[in-house]
Amino acid sequence: MDRYVRFNRLISLVMFAPFVFVATVFAATPFSIEDIGGGVGLGTADLKNTVVTTISWVLGILALAAFAFLIFGFADLLIAGDSEVVRTRATRIITGALIGLIVVLLAWAIVIFVAGTTRNVTA
Repeated sequence: MDRYVRFNRLISLVMFAPFVFVATVFAATPFSIEDIGGGVGLGTADLKNTVVTTISWVLGILALAAFAFLIFGFADLLIAGDSEVVRTRATRIITGALIGLIVVLLAWAIVIFVAGTTRNVTA
């Protein structure tokens, strides 16, 4: 047998053998998803609430970033003076920040609407 083929078989055996033993051990003991989550430290919070909270945090950070760009754009516009290049750049920054802020607020409204609509569905 070729040396390369033997090496590949050995690697395959080493890689997949632990899965067979783990499956045998878990098949012998009863367990539930709640036991695994508590043991790993995932907590016992509702999945929907966790997802909504995470999305709200991310959208809040994005809204804060859009607001920071809006302030930066206005500061750039104030400092621009007679420079048409800087004034054009500042208006582009302000326009982009306003569009970003509107998109984030609409996404936030959609998340709140979907969370409120599915409140009784997953009871």
